[in-house]
Amino acid sequence: MYHRISKIILEMQDFLFYLNLGWEHIISLDALDHQLFVLALIAVYSFNDLKKILILVTAFTIGHSITLALSTFDIIRINSAWVEFLIPLTIVLTSLNNILFRNKKKSQNNANYYLALIFGLIHGMGFANTARVMIAKSQSIAVPLLGFNIGLELGQIAIVFGILMVLFILLKVFKVNQKDWVLFVSSGVFALSLKMTLERIPF
Repeated sequence: MYHRISKIILEMQDFLFYLNLGWEHIISLDALDHQLFVLALIAVYSFNDLKKILILVTAFTIGHSITLALSTFDIIRINSAWVEFLIPLTIVLTSLNNILFRNKKKSQNNANYYLALIFGLIHGMGFANTARVMIAKSQSIAVPLLGFNIGLELGQIAIVFGILMVLFILLKVFKVNQKDWVLFVSSGVFALSLKMTLERIPF
């Protein structure tokens, strides 16, 4: 009985450690590219679209959880230089989609779901190196992997709500036009991510 309780306590400690690790990995300044992707992904929405946003974030989480798990179990392994190149490229394409389809919201909404899932697969590889090294030290892989993914998800939700709060203030207090917001944010993210992409060409 004592050993069982000790095991549960150790697993809880492991879970909380990796949850915090996942949270810090998406919230830290080192995760700017992932944060820019989330910004580009939800730039076209507002608090009224909360259900759609949660579906998007869930699709993104599913995508990066799949590749994170596959990488941690060493089922797939992709050169990190290519991963670092592909991540900002996904941001370029997402922000470009916002700009090109800003007047076609239905087409844009449909595209964003696919972008979130597919590009989530790529972003998961960006977390894989950190997760693989850390989780490999643990006796049980399932609990740390779950904790890390939940930490990432909570971090993403925090970023989403932060962005939505800024947008709410701009729309309601400063009466900014939402189409202007979409164009301004998407253009800025496009420029930053294009610079990152060109700097990371793996040749």
